[in-house]
Amino acid sequence: MLNNLKPTAGSRKDRTRRCRGIGSGLGKNGGSGNKGQNSRTGGGVRLGFEGGQNPLFRRLPKRGFKNFNKINFAVINVGDLERFENGTVINTTTLIEAGLINKELDGLKVLGNGNLTKKVTVHANAFSASAKEAIEKVGGTTVVVE
Repeated sequence: MLNNLKPTAGSRKDRTRRCRGIGSGLGKNGGSGNKGQNSRTGGGVRLGFEGGQNPLFRRLPKRGFKNFNKINFAVINVGDLERFENGTVINTTTLIEAGLINKELDGLKVLGNGNLTKKVTVHANAFSASAKEAIEKVGGTTVVVE
């Protein structure tokens, strides 16, 4: 019955009440030892602090540059589009299903390596000049997706 429900024995535990007398097991200093910076309320030092010594992150030289505006394209070559049938509309979803790219990343870029004989429509974020020329030469179309 619902009125008889109780948690399993030992599954619920009362929180530890520190500094409430010697009988509690955490009396007097409450488990923080004797005196010193770390025994005080709010005691301890910040992350990376080395006692006033110049910390590691300041001793090491700064190297390189990380461009936060970089766009990572999923890249595919024109030659890889040969496996599709004539008149196929190719986009990132189609390419993921075909196993040619793993994930979308920031967009899709088509490069001009390889030969294409099929007339296909390609939806991508960017095309190289040679890829655009190769697709349009066989009668296909390129659509730039934003």
